[in-house]
Amino acid sequence: MADKIPYKIYLEESELPTAWYNVRSDMKNKPAPLLNPGTLEPMKAEELAGVFCDDLIQQELDNETAYFPIPEEILKFYKMYRPSPLVRAYCLEEKLQTPAKIYYKFEGNNTSGSHKLNSAIAQAYYAKKQGLKGVTTETGAGQWGTALSMACAYFGLDCQVYMVKVSYEQKPFRREVMRTYGATVTPSPSTTTEIGKKILAEHPDTTGSLGCAISEAVEAELKQDGYKYVLGSVLNQVLLHQTVIGLETKAALKKYDIHPDIIIGCAGGGSNLGGLVSPFVGDMLRGEDQYRIIAVEPASCPSFTRGRYAYDFCDTGKVCPLAKMYTLGSGFIPSPNHAGGLRYHGMSPILSQLYHDGYMEAVSVEQTAVFDAATQFARVEGILPAPESSHAIRVAIDEALKCKETGEEKTIVFGLTGTGYFDMVAYEKYNNGEMSDYVPTDADLEKSFAELPKVDK
Repeated sequence: MADKIPYKIYLEESELPTAWYNVRSDMKNKPAPLLNPGTLEPMKAEELAGVFCDDLIQQELDNETAYFPIPEEILKFYKMYRPSPLVRAYCLEEKLQTPAKIYYKFEGNNTSGSHKLNSAIAQAYYAKKQGLKGVTTETGAGQWGTALSMACAYFGLDCQVYMVKVSYEQKPFRREVMRTYGATVTPSPSTTTEIGKKILAEHPDTTGSLGCAISEAVEAELKQDGYKYVLGSVLNQVLLHQTVIGLETKAALKKYDIHPDIIIGCAGGGSNLGGLVSPFVGDMLRGEDQYRIIAVEPASCPSFTRGRYAYDFCDTGKVCPLAKMYTLGSGFIPSPNHAGGLRYHGMSPILSQLYHDGYMEAVSVEQTAVFDAATQFARVEGILPAPESSHAIRVAIDEALKCKETGEEKTIVFGLTGTGYFDMVAYEKYNNGEMSDYVPTDADLEKSFAELPKVDK
């Protein structure tokens, strides 16, 4: 059947997943619970209710339910752009002259340009169901903010977005897409919140971070009746919604009797990586199969490869719960590079636990090498990839070239999270030879690690 594999594998409507998969149900070592920063006790549902929607809190705290049925309204919305194709990268294989077989799951076939819409529409649905007026959020590269603005427009909700300042300035067109869908977009840190003012007073020249933007979005939510805060990555609930990626990928591979040897995803907060790999990790946890799973992160924000596995604040302003994760410290401000949304100081508690238990490996890559791979991919596969996705492309190419050296015919699957058409400032700098690599020193990281909260758990 291998010689009949098409360039693009699509599932039929009847083959689409109708439930999200909760990988925690199969994990022997569950992710550590969120802690109340005041009491250092596990957060209860009623404590989280001040910030999150009720249904999302249930999903966040449930470690046992294996599958959550996807509500019919969300399934209908998914059908506008799902299934997304699983593409055989025949042209890239030929260019590399590798015996490896390369596939990528392309999540950029919707107006938001990324996988983020999978969770945005779910979170907007539950906010509408609860009778809310609107939601607040943060966004790094702008993909999450774009997706959420689309979802809120669909359900008639107000959407307030705090966008990391460096991305706000680098990506004005991403900002304008959000505004076109009715969202209010504020560069973070800003003078509209007390936390923003405090951060600017301490770091007047800061380019911002996701941790800063999260703090501002939470403060804004707490000051407004009828609003809740929503997050585009890191949380258990977000990884749950994103498993439509991995479930579709797994079904498409099974349809043509393809077994992946290596599965690769870019890693920032964990939404894409977790969504892609969770169903495959479930096989490993149940002892049904084995894969090599690789998380790829920017060398400028290396949570997995150089971070500490510890409890830390989820935000720079230290108003959010503590999460046990691989972290660089909530005060870490990454360099103003073009890693896109991969700038969060920590990693999903689910993925952190899986990495700690040896179910995944991680590598970090520098941005010039990432854009080398992005350009190569664009020229042969015809898609201009997002900078985030290009981290996975870099390592997929590296693994394919290793197969060329050894003669091994491995099957590689990676996640192409979205398109890079709003990232032309980054491509311009690369094409002009003006792109540089910044890697934090050990001293930089130690300074941030020194501020980790003291939690004996």
